Amino acid sequence: MTDYDDFAVAYARSNESNLFNAHYARPEVVRLLGDLGGRRVLDVGCGSGTLTESLVEQGAVVTGSDRSAAMVELARERLGDRAELDVVDLSAPLPYADASFDDVVACLVLHYLEDWSAPLAELRRVLRPGGRMVVVVNHPTAHAVVYPDADYFATREYSEDYEFDGRTVWLTFWHRPLHAMSDAFTEAGFRIGTISEPPPAPGTPVELLPPGLEPGRRFICFLFLVLEAV
Repeated sequence: MTDYDDFAVAYARSNESNLFNAHYARPEVVRLLGDLGGRRVLDVGCGSGTLTESLVEQGAVVTGSDRSAAMVELARERLGDRAELDVVDLSAPLPYADASFDDVVACLVLHYLEDWSAPLAELRRVLRPGGRMVVVVNHPTAHAVVYPDADYFATREYSEDYEFDGRTVWLTFWHRPLHAMSDAFTEAGFRIGTISEPPPAPGTPVELLPPGLEPGRRFICFLFLVLEAV
C-alpha cells in the first residue's frame, strides 16, 4: 500500500483545488449521500479531512480514519473537535462497535488493497442494517484503456506517477474487474443500489478539465457506488 506519510502535505495542498478531488469525487459523494443531518458517518481513508469537513458541514456526526498518521494530523488541524479522527489501518479490525454508523464513505481507498474480503466484512459490521456505504474507486474501464495489453479480468497490481503540489510521487493500486468488485460487495453483505459515472461538478474551472472535454461532459475516471447493507 502507498505510504502517504512521505508526501502528506503536498497531497493535501493539491487535494484542496484539483479536478479529481475538489471538483469530481468530493461533490459527487456529497450529492449521493444527500441529507446527512444527525447521521453517524464513518469516513475511511479520510486523508487530510477535506471530504470529512464537507460531511460535517452537511450536518453529519463524522468519524474519520486513515492509515497515515501524518494525514490524520493534518485532518485534526483542519477540523479540531468537529470530528473524531483516528489512525486506523483498514486491513486490520476496526476499533468501532457493531452497527455504530448510519453511513460509511470509502472514497479512493479500496483500490490500494489487494484483498477486499476482510475490510469489507469489517465495514459491513460497523454499519447498521439498512445503512449505506458510498465507494469511490478507480474505474476499471480506465485501466483497460490505459493498459490495453493487460488482462482486464485479472486482479493485478500496478503503479503510476502523479504530481502533487509540484512533487512527483508513485502510487500503487490494485485493478480488479467490475464483476470481482460486485462479487466482493455481495459476499460482504451489501447490495448495489446506485452506480454513478458523473461529469465534473458544475462550475469546474475550464482550465482544469482534460484537453478537449467540454464543461458538463462525462469522462472515464472514477466509479461511484452506493451500497446498501442487507
